[in-house]
Amino acid sequence: MALRKTLRQAIRPSTTRSTVALWAKSALNAVLFFMVFMVVLPRLAHYLVPLRLPIPMVVRTWLAGALAVVGVSGWVACLDTFSRGGRGTPLAADAPNRLVTTGLFGWVRNPIMLAELAVIFAEVLHFASWGLLIYAVAMTVVAQWLVVHVEEPELRARFGESYTDYCRKVPRWIPR
Repeated sequence: MALRKTLRQAIRPSTTRSTVALWAKSALNAVLFFMVFMVVLPRLAHYLVPLRLPIPMVVRTWLAGALAVVGVSGWVACLDTFSRGGRGTPLAADAPNRLVTTGLFGWVRNPIMLAELAVIFAEVLHFASWGLLIYAVAMTVVAQWLVVHVEEPELRARFGESYTDYCRKVPRWIPR
């Protein structure tokens, strides 16, 4: 309970006016986030549980590549939507001032997390690693918990009925 409250209190609307500055902050966030959650932690998971998954090379190459491209492209598109439309960044301390419901956010409520998970699952396929699969599943569970217990209550408090209406129209994870 205290963790939820602390995490919600860390979310502050952005005061940055410049779209270029918002993009720079988003890019910094992307580099730091990707280094930690897409490179360092997956590598650690891969070495802690070095067992191989029986995934054919064609799947490891093509499906992993496609999933990574979709994930990174989706992430960049969401950064643009946050910067231009929401006037903020994915950083909790620089959150969008406006409720973002356009672009990929019109299809699912959490396209940034989906994009991040797509990249992590692309790594699972590419490296065919049990350690990475365990990490990917754990990150999926953590993402669900954060969305339900931190992000959604905070957005509901900040944007009120407009967020509730958005939730009725747009699914959390799987597009209609």
